[in-house]
Amino acid sequence: MTLGPTFFDRPAEAVAPELIGATLLVDRVGGVLVEVEAYDQADPASHSFKGPTPRNAAMFGPPGHAYVYKIYGIHWCLNFVCQPGSAVLIRALEPLHGIDHMHRRRGSVAERQLCSGPGKLCQALGIDSRQNALPLDAAPFSLTQADAVQDVATGPRIGITKGVDTAWRFVRRGSPFLSRPLA
Repeated sequence: MTLGPTFFDRPAEAVAPELIGATLLVDRVGGVLVEVEAYDQADPASHSFKGPTPRNAAMFGPPGHAYVYKIYGIHWCLNFVCQPGSAVLIRALEPLHGIDHMHRRRGSVAERQLCSGPGKLCQALGIDSRQNALPLDAAPFSLTQADAVQDVATGPRIGITKGVDTAWRFVRRGSPFLSRPLA
């Protein structure tokens, strides 16, 4: 089943664990989501914490759309917008479709390193500002529900200095494709 606006019109921390095992394709390149993080407007680590800006406008847009931004001026990051001011950061996926395209974009790295981090994932899938604010239930995206219940583990989010005690990092337990092992 395609995941659309109704699925995303909930708190990010409720949506995030249900994304583990979903299949994400961008122009038929992608795989199974194995690691995500939730952020909402009350969260000091969230881009939406201080309200809407031109940079985070998509995060306040309709649920079920992409919020794409550049971090450190280098790497693109993909988020799925949930309720206004909340989103799920897509941290890692298990590459299954279009692996040759991923290697052309990322070089000759090991398959488990192709999409093991938000910047690597965006590079491998060809995601940049052109996908910002696009609906996730229409081309170039394809996002389908997991076929089976997943074994999901939780832990602290990565690379933040505020809201560090909020355990909103969700991973597929035991996946070798995570950006880093769960602490």
